[in-house]
Amino acid sequence: MKGKAIAGLAVGTLLAVVSLAAFAGCEGRYSGSTMYDQSAPTAMRVAASEAQPDVNEPPRQAPDGQHNTEAYDRIYENPFLAARTNPLSTFSIDVDTASYSNVRRFLNGGSLPPPGAVRIEELVNYFDYAYDAPKADGDPFAVHVEMADCPWQAKHRLMRVGIKGRVIENDKRPTANLVFLLDVSGSMESPNKLPLVKRAMKLLVEQLKPTDRVAIVVYAGAAGLVLDSTPGDREGEILSAIEALSAGGSTNGGEGIALAYRVARDHLLSEGVNRVILCTDGDFNVGVSDQSQLVRMVETNAKSGVSLTVLGFGMGNYKDSTLEKLADKGNGNYGYIDNAAEARKMLVEQLTGTLVTIAKDVKIQIEFNPVRVGAYRLIGYENRMLRAEDFNDDTKDAGEIGAGHTVTALYEIVPAGAQEDLPGVDPLKYQQPTRPSAEATDGEWMTVKLRYKEPAGETSKKLWLTVSGPGGRLSQASGDFKFAASVAAFGMLLRNSEHKGNASWDLVSELAADGKGADAHGYRAEFIDLVKKARRLKG
Repeated sequence: MKGKAIAGLAVGTLLAVVSLAAFAGCEGRYSGSTMYDQSAPTAMRVAASEAQPDVNEPPRQAPDGQHNTEAYDRIYENPFLAARTNPLSTFSIDVDTASYSNVRRFLNGGSLPPPGAVRIEELVNYFDYAYDAPKADGDPFAVHVEMADCPWQAKHRLMRVGIKGRVIENDKRPTANLVFLLDVSGSMESPNKLPLVKRAMKLLVEQLKPTDRVAIVVYAGAAGLVLDSTPGDREGEILSAIEALSAGGSTNGGEGIALAYRVARDHLLSEGVNRVILCTDGDFNVGVSDQSQLVRMVETNAKSGVSLTVLGFGMGNYKDSTLEKLADKGNGNYGYIDNAAEARKMLVEQLTGTLVTIAKDVKIQIEFNPVRVGAYRLIGYENRMLRAEDFNDDTKDAGEIGAGHTVTALYEIVPAGAQEDLPGVDPLKYQQPTRPSAEATDGEWMTVKLRYKEPAGETSKKLWLTVSGPGGRLSQASGDFKFAASVAAFGMLLRNSEHKGNASWDLVSELAADGKGADAHGYRAEFIDLVKKARRLKG
């Protein structure tokens, strides 16, 4: 493998006003804690999971008689593409991890997740991998590539593209201007919603520096500012405002979003972190509630220099579809908090990654050499795909990378000459296929290119490296490679992917055990336990 790089966020009185005027007398929506029953007839399970309803679909009846209005976008898996006719694969980077903790919530609750809840790239990226960090005086991240046998298809290869962001310790991060935007509507009454939100926000407050600032905006039937922007060294005042919050009323999320951004702009730090942290179950039902309008509102506000972190909570009426889009268009990140341990992971262990953006509009484009590669398939990232032309277009929005984050993408590769049935097209009438260049015959399998902008920049920089294959045997691959492959196979089995090949629960378990490594925080051991639960539920 050879590479080249081109230089490439008065409490008492106001809180009482908001609590009484906005919420008193309002009847909260039902917040169920039961998912669809996996033992129900197949037709009923499809209605609750595979139908992938629009977020505005009326509440459906779960098999046990309780409402279940959770909403997930349908995922159309990436197909295999012939390298000769589709040499370029282009997509936006993604460091969201919400899908993994949401899937964990389903499995720990005794149910299989809906297929639309399983975004494989978010499962893979939930875990850290031991990629070398970038040089201190170089680009904000380093790029690594590893290739080996594909575990679930003996004739194929598996390639892992890994990115490691520059690490910034919390005491060295820029000063933060944060606005907590907290959903206190009736749908947030459950113990795994507002009480968990309050616990999560308290953990974050404990990590603040004296120079940081925090404001708190809440919304239900109306939105209100319960804590104006307050210095981090007034921790007791901030914590008291959080503790006093209670749930009640319908959900006017649009008004809350508008107010939170306005407060953030009023205290904008030109050289610091400006971020709104939205905590909700996504059940917007009054005011601006249409998903497309909410997304446009966030997209417009993102241009003001304020980023968005979306933290999802709860079950029964969870709107994953809406929340993922808000984070995407808000130049932010998306996590799902199902327990206190997950809150600590995002807001303590990975605080600077959650708050501090080190590169924005990060895109990857891989050019495959048809002399070496017959076909390829990007595993996951289905809703992050870009046109080839978008790679060089600096006006096209893409993903952000936080400090210290690792990002992983997996490609399943069919070597040239291997038998693979792909949909074909008629021969071209007006042109002939091009001939391979000299570089195509010298052992290169592909060229990996990345574009990114500095957090405050508008002009992108490019990195690139060439990859010579075909890599080694799976037994010789790194532990991180095996573990990432295990998580991807796990996702394909949960989704019953048509591309799962010979993947099995035994294979997933073996790869995970081989790649478990030191596992300082126990996240990989927890995954191995989830595999056992999923296997039993699949039965």
